Parts: sequence; C-alpha cells; structure tokens
Amino acid sequence: MFSSVWRWREAVLGFFFALCGLFWAVSQQGVLAVIGTSLTIVGALIIFAGIQRTRFRVRAEGPGHVQIGDRMIIYYGRQDGGTIAVDALESVQLDATARPACWILKEVGGLPLSVPTNAQNAEKLFDVFASLEGIRTKNMLSTLRSNPDAPVPIWDASQRRLH
Repeated sequence: MFSSVWRWREAVLGFFFALCGLFWAVSQQGVLAVIGTSLTIVGALIIFAGIQRTRFRVRAEGPGHVQIGDRMIIYYGRQDGGTIAVDALESVQLDATARPACWILKEVGGLPLSVPTNAQNAEKLFDVFASLEGIRTKNMLSTLRSNPDAPVPIWDASQRRLH
C-alpha cells in the first residue's frame, strides 16, 4: 500500500494542492480567491508531471545504482559502469530485449553506457531525458511500456534545433 502511494507521490501532492486551491477559489473572495485559482492550476500541472514520472518509474530491483550530478550521469553496476556528460549525449535508445531492459546512452566519441531501467535511482533519468531538446516524453513513455522487440531510438542529437 505504502509503496503504491510513494510511487504516485507527485500526483498525490498535486491533487492536494489542487484540492486546497479549489476550496479557496470557491469559498473565498478577492486575493485569496485568486491565490486559490493559481494554486489549483499549479496543482493540476503537478498532477500532470507526476503522472508522467509515475509512468517512467519501475521497481528498483535491478543491478546497479544511478547518480545524477553536475550534468553527469553516473552508473555504478555490479560488473560495469561509467559516466556520461549530459551535454555530450549523442543518442538515447531503449533496449527492451536486454534482460533487464536498458537505456543505451551514447556520448560523442565515447563508449555507450548501458543503464538498466530498473536500477536503483534510474527514475532520476526522467529529468535528464526531459531536459534534452527535441525529446518527445510521451513517445518515450509509451515505448517504455510497450516492451518492443528491438532497440528503439528515443532521442538523438540531430533533433536539437539550431538557433
């Protein structure tokens, strides 16, 4: 029970904000009604983001541990691991044929890094992936849930727009 609530924590928090904001928006007048309306909108946005994060999360029972820091992805595996700079990412693929399923991260001029989707803290990759210019998070989440029978490209650097 607790693990289900924890898995949906952002959406539950957003629901709480939206509910409180809706109460203020309907029961108050003036500034508090405006604050309540704003809080309801913020709550709805948190619910939306929370649902996306929940769809990305899987049980963290896989091998290894993921850390994100200073725009670096660090994976500590049982027998392998590595680091990749987020700014140097060339492509992201999902290999659902591997056991367990893995994110294949390729860096310009470097070796690919294979990170199991169910590694500890792998859900932190969602924020990294969402920050990549041109990525379609909806497609990424549906691909993750569809369990494809071949590696699927999720993002590559050519999707970046020139300014």
